[in-house]
Amino acid sequence: MNIPQPPAPIRSRPAIEVDVVMRREPVSGPMSHWQPFRWVLADVLLRGSPDETAPEGDEHDHEPQAVVPVDPATTDAGGQTTHWLFPRFRVSLFRDDAEGYFLNLNSPQPCFWVFWRADEERLLDGEAMAVPQIVTLSYHDAGRWLDAQERVDQVSAAPEVVDWLRGFVDATYQPEPKRRQRPESFKPLTDRFGQPVRVTTEKRRGGGGPPGL
Repeated sequence: MNIPQPPAPIRSRPAIEVDVVMRREPVSGPMSHWQPFRWVLADVLLRGSPDETAPEGDEHDHEPQAVVPVDPATTDAGGQTTHWLFPRFRVSLFRDDAEGYFLNLNSPQPCFWVFWRADEERLLDGEAMAVPQIVTLSYHDAGRWLDAQERVDQVSAAPEVVDWLRGFVDATYQPEPKRRQRPESFKPLTDRFGQPVRVTTEKRRGGGGPPGL
């Protein structure tokens, strides 16, 4: 009799949850005639430790909430600048992208990158809101988004996030060994026009007369 075996436990990827804060601020100067406001990434806030992160697949609604910033310097005297918090984005780490995290850690300032789009279905004063789509710590992810002409902003990562990321990179990243440089003597010979030169060790026959005789 075959006894059914319990399913193997699902190994979840290392992950944290963050909140994204976008800032809507007035545009000054001549550009304000065409674009009175602009959206920028204000902050990425850590919700808790990796141990407190919800299981993978537990999706959440990122419904925006108007918030008041802690730093009053980020507001304007006229009260036109507003901040919107989009809650509970999952930032997962993948072993096959360890190099992307390594490059982030070795940059002058390790950071989060946020890929966002203007959502025509969410309007603020008749204009589309900036809605975050994905948050990453991978240098490679950010590069791919920028190559695709997407909107990507960055903000410094908190020290505890940097330490968590460094622990993952130390455990998973293996730098590729440097390839041995080919000695100069093994480079192909070329003439002054860049064409390959044939070299032979055979002795010439017919004496030392001019060629063709």
